Amino acid sequence: MDAPVNSNSIQRVKVYRLNEDGQWEDRGTGYVTMDYMERSEELGLNVIDEDDNATLLVHRVSTENIYKQQDDTIISWSDQELSADLALSFLETAGCTYVWNLISSMQQVLHFNALNGETFDNVISELEKLPVVNRSNLPLILKIVTKYGSADEMRLIELMLKDDAFFQKLMAVFEACEIKKDVDGLHIMFNIVKEIISLNSSQILEIILGDQLLMKLIGCLEYNPDVPKSQQHRTFLREDVVFKEVIPFTNPMVLSKIHRTYRIRYLKDVVLKNALDDATSASLDSVINANNAAVVTLLKDDIQELFARLQSPSTSDESRNNLVDFWQEFCLLTKRSQKVSVLRELINDGLFDIIADVLKSPDKKLVLMGAQVLSILVAQDFTLLCSYVVRPENPLLGLLVKGMMEDFGDKCVDIIQNVLGLDGTQVQFTNDQKKMQGNILDIFCEKHLPELADFIMASCPERPGDTVGSHRGAKSEVLLAICELMCSCVQLDPSRTNFLHNNVTEKVLLLTRRKETFLVAVAVRFVRNLLSVHNDNVQNYIVENNTLKPIIDVFAADGHRDNLLSSAVLALLVHIYKNNAVLAEYVVGTFWDQLAPFEHLPSIRDFKTEYEGLIESRRPKSTNNDQSDMIQHGSALDEEKSAEPQNSNVTAARSAMKEAEPHSSNVIAASSGASSTQMKEAEPHSSNVIGASSSSQSKRSGGLVDYEDDEDDEDCREIEQEKRKRPRLSPTSEENKNSSPEQGGEAKEPGEL
Repeated sequence: MDAPVNSNSIQRVKVYRLNEDGQWEDRGTGYVTMDYMERSEELGLNVIDEDDNATLLVHRVSTENIYKQQDDTIISWSDQELSADLALSFLETAGCTYVWNLISSMQQVLHFNALNGETFDNVISELEKLPVVNRSNLPLILKIVTKYGSADEMRLIELMLKDDAFFQKLMAVFEACEIKKDVDGLHIMFNIVKEIISLNSSQILEIILGDQLLMKLIGCLEYNPDVPKSQQHRTFLREDVVFKEVIPFTNPMVLSKIHRTYRIRYLKDVVLKNALDDATSASLDSVINANNAAVVTLLKDDIQELFARLQSPSTSDESRNNLVDFWQEFCLLTKRSQKVSVLRELINDGLFDIIADVLKSPDKKLVLMGAQVLSILVAQDFTLLCSYVVRPENPLLGLLVKGMMEDFGDKCVDIIQNVLGLDGTQVQFTNDQKKMQGNILDIFCEKHLPELADFIMASCPERPGDTVGSHRGAKSEVLLAICELMCSCVQLDPSRTNFLHNNVTEKVLLLTRRKETFLVAVAVRFVRNLLSVHNDNVQNYIVENNTLKPIIDVFAADGHRDNLLSSAVLALLVHIYKNNAVLAEYVVGTFWDQLAPFEHLPSIRDFKTEYEGLIESRRPKSTNNDQSDMIQHGSALDEEKSAEPQNSNVTAARSAMKEAEPHSSNVIAASSGASSTQMKEAEPHSSNVIGASSSSQSKRSGGLVDYEDDEDDEDCREIEQEKRKRPRLSPTSEENKNSSPEQGGEAKEPGEL
């Protein structure tokens, strides 16, 4: 370490001047210092007489190459200001070397200060070494690091690495500044260190992030000039961070690397949080990952001790928590260092059995840590967990389902989704993996789906509007996670029949009794997913069991609001009228009284339009034309009835047709006895409606319509006239049964809304 200036180690010298005779004349003995000259910001050499403190020499350092070092104890030069040749003869070689280095550094400072930026870059590229590292040169070093960093990083890195002790000397200056409480020097050190790290050199990072310099480096970064008060990072790392060695480490390198890794991460994430660019941050991550990989490799042999302690009945609860906590950290290290082979070895040694034991613990904190460990393992290699889960004797899947119903819904749901391929990874599976996951889905639906449905039922009020008791107080977030999982599982099950057994669908729809809108909406979305693939068994089940009733009821009560619930119900109705005629008829026949007040909504209006189009499409055009001609012919034969409006005959025919139109009960009866395909095959091309009309024609002679009872016809005309006097808003089911043409318009089609 260089001796500091102005300390007790200042150098004793003799001053010589070359006289006119060419002889060196002794001008006195004193002590030499490098200091600012009087009334000047420039540094110079000063020699003070050792006896009477008189000034023997004042020399302004020149940027010219006028200085010479002779015999390791003499420095001589030609002083242009004094027009004389001068020399300093040192008592010791160390003193001569020290002052010579000061002069060289001062020349560099003066040289660089006199240059503009472009010339600075040109000159700096010619440097053979960096300035001497001392307090007086810190401004110059900062300038070089800053300028050089933007001009020629590789050259600067080369110069730093050329001096093996450069960084050690820099940290020594920092310690001296900290002892003297030199705030200006500490601020300069902060900027120097930050610039050095920003060079993003792997070789430099390897040196400065080692055990010898890392804490000193962090100390330099405590003195940010932009922060009024210095930070206490070293105090935190030394006193506040507690490391628990839960198992003995056989290799002494492990502890050192663990501490270093933590400190580098702290440096990156805390100390330099807002000061690093992406490239430097990535380089620090690489150093951290390399350390993690080394730790994992060194610890692999010690993990068997951890297994033994976890399985021992004599292990205390506190020790067990510490062991699982350590195991979680180890798995994270393995994940970050991509050491998948190590995890596979541990899994083969019985890791999943140990996790299953942890998940059985009554300690919820321990269960959560076990679930987190399992989540890490699944993210690394889910096929290993899948192979374990499909074994019938293994309880892991059931334990995860149990965890879903407690306080770990999200974590356990994530694991199950990963195992089932619901996270989007299934498209990348091989055929064997897809088959294995199909087996897992079968196990899940057979054993655990009814269990989850019962849990939902127990978490809902017995009647709409009731509050949920404390014994039913499942967290809404847990219910949401479970129902979201069930929505995803519906899409994986092509038959959908698993969700028709054990009243699973009805139990899910009990969520419509909950007050949380998002829970009601997810229940509606579950039914929407159930209907996403056309399946006769599903649609028949929906109609027979009137499954949509709770959805329509809650919409009728809340549909005036524009929220998540109304959007979900409207999306369901849109899907029905676009994709399923049987369910569309079921909705109209059963729920139109409740839906009619919402005809101002585009989705409800479109439902009506589409349904009318469906009914219209069932009546062949040729039959309609023949019927129209026959109606006109029948009217011409009866002069007594010739004055009646022609469309009254159409009304009578269509009224008969309307009676054959299935209402809600008819639809349910038809659906319960046959599939939608069978129903379509059973329909005559002239439609059931036309068939009903033809049946009434067979009783009459002459034309298509034979008015046998004038009194009955007169009654019908009076009823029709009375109806025309009433304003029409939206027809009800009863009106559909007795529909009549409005005055001045065409007759309504049978079954038309």
